[in-house]
Amino acid sequence: MKVIEHLKKAKGTLLSFEILPPLKGKDIRSIFEGIDPLLEFKPSFINVTYHREEVIYKERGHGLLQKIRLRKRPGTVGICAMIKAKYDIDTVPHLICGGFSREDTEDALIELNFLGIDNVLALRGDAIKSEAQFIPERDGHAHAEDLIHQIAGLNKGKYLHDEEQEASPTDLCVGAACYPEKHVEALNLSTDIAYLKRKVDAGAEYLVTQMFFDNARFFKFVDLCRAEGITVPIIPGLKPLTTLKHIAFIPKTFSIDLPQALAQDLMKCKSDAEVKAVGIAWTTQQAKELKTGGAPCLHFYTMGKSEAVRSIVSQVF
Repeated sequence: MKVIEHLKKAKGTLLSFEILPPLKGKDIRSIFEGIDPLLEFKPSFINVTYHREEVIYKERGHGLLQKIRLRKRPGTVGICAMIKAKYDIDTVPHLICGGFSREDTEDALIELNFLGIDNVLALRGDAIKSEAQFIPERDGHAHAEDLIHQIAGLNKGKYLHDEEQEASPTDLCVGAACYPEKHVEALNLSTDIAYLKRKVDAGAEYLVTQMFFDNARFFKFVDLCRAEGITVPIIPGLKPLTTLKHIAFIPKTFSIDLPQALAQDLMKCKSDAEVKAVGIAWTTQQAKELKTGGAPCLHFYTMGKSEAVRSIVSQVF
């Protein structure tokens, strides 16, 4: 079932979560371990992230370097198919612009359609570590809006080269990302919402936010979106802080603020266990407030670890 159909049929707030493919060389058991503890809460769909390749250089002697493209977390499509077959839960593979030509994108979409996967989250993706800014693939997309246009075109049977006779359209539900505190590259929140409107106009049927820790910012963001004519469902994305490293890493990496009350509690923490307790308590209260406030779904970023999320969800659903 499509995500948008889940949202339209829901009589209350739904639950979904996101997982990471295991690192290359690891087996599928980590996926099961991340999903199994959350099954009793009947998640409506599961997102599976896609990770772009990294570029490394290996010395080959005589001052020569070999450029090698390396993907550390392959398997997004296969994992989506496995989850659908094993658990009978709808999946949402992430599809990014980086590293894909338009032909590569079309092939990926056709494969998803053949597998009976009818959802996709369309993202630009990040720059690779060796690049100062995002650089699209040759004949690829520079923005998520362009990727969404291609998916919407394929849903109408519009293939790239128009050589197919009586081409069958795909039937993919398209989601997109949004940022309650603005995208790190946006000039300000207003311009970011203007670009978000273009993604919705291109064909995005629902939106999922980046993680945030201040519900007031989420509710204000939704109001601003509605004022700009964005009417699609907006799903809040949540992640509990669980380690000392998160305190510095998450605000810096995702360009988000921690509310003063949360920051004060975290500054008292001396161990991962203490951070985890604070993080679970904070996100539990967030989730309860968002549910009461009419959020269509609560989407949890599990990062492959479900223990903290399970503790929260058991108190909310």
